[in-house]
Amino acid sequence: MIDLIKTDTSNPGFVNLVKELDSFLAITDGDDHEFYDQFNQLNSIKHVIIAYEGSIAVGCGAIKEYDATTMEIKRMFTKSNFRGNGIASEILQALETWAQSLNYTSCILETGVRQVEAVSLYIKGGYCQIENYGQYTDVVDSVCFKKVLNK
Repeated sequence: MIDLIKTDTSNPGFVNLVKELDSFLAITDGDDHEFYDQFNQLNSIKHVIIAYEGSIAVGCGAIKEYDATTMEIKRMFTKSNFRGNGIASEILQALETWAQSLNYTSCILETGVRQVEAVSLYIKGGYCQIENYGQYTDVVDSVCFKKVLNK
């Protein structure tokens, strides 16, 4: 059984999952990893969800304020041997619910075109592709999504 907990970036389980995520992205992003990495620092993130199976942190995701009405989804990751079980979808839904409880009306996110599983997750979760935003505006290997949250 998977348990989701709300926490912050100081949680050791989150820190370890992010290390695994960064190692994974260093491979899939290749030469672009350094560019993307600069936008994934943890110091601006206050809201984290971790999925645990027993005492093992198996997945995570976070939200950070983008503007007064929008949260940005960050640091989504599920350990490879736990993928395909709906954990990422549960985390994503929990992040959306948390954003709503904080009075945000939408979520946006960026992922890489090479992150095929992530793109599928977001489409399945009701996200619509949008023009690349902010620092990703002219980045051809980025794909951005938005979801309006229902009250």
